[in-house]
Amino acid sequence: MSVQWAGGRLAAAMRADAARNLDAVLHAGARLLARDPATAMAAIAAEAGVDRRTVCRRFANREALLAAVYAAKLDASGAVLDAARLTEAPVAIARHGYVESIIPVGRRRPLDIRRMREVDPEADERAEAQRERLEAFLPRAADEGLIRQDLLPGWAKALLGGMIDNMVHVFTDIEPGPAVDPVVISFGDGVG
Repeated sequence: MSVQWAGGRLAAAMRADAARNLDAVLHAGARLLARDPATAMAAIAAEAGVDRRTVCRRFANREALLAAVYAAKLDASGAVLDAARLTEAPVAIARHGYVESIIPVGRRRPLDIRRMREVDPEADERAEAQRERLEAFLPRAADEGLIRQDLLPGWAKALLGGMIDNMVHVFTDIEPGPAVDPVVISFGDGVG
């Protein structure tokens, strides 16, 4: 075994370890900061199972960590929107796929995305673009008769968002797969 090979392998292992640590910090930060925005970095590090210096080396302060949590949530939400194929898939399938996949994203990163404006204006712009993608989907549902066309503008999106939010924060004991049905049925019956 050559030193270079061992060094390359060690570097790869360190990168994987660093990625796991970062994910643990972002996950712990999301949970703890959602409960208490003043949570200390040391508490987040302890919850993530890493040294406080690891967190402080990566994030200058709590606001930087919070911005990274929002960015990670937006990345995951964007992937959900892509996978749901809101503009191509049949409406019922796209709606089901979106709801089933977005619930775990919200549970893993339970911070309220609306607080982003205070922390990171660029992230808020990304969030707005994602909201627009979802809003563009709802007229398709109305055209196919799955949503009434006489609703207040934005009402269907608000109801869907509220039901998903309840599955994320209130009905946490229901797994994401089974959580889809109450949301989809209530949404369809409530605005259908």
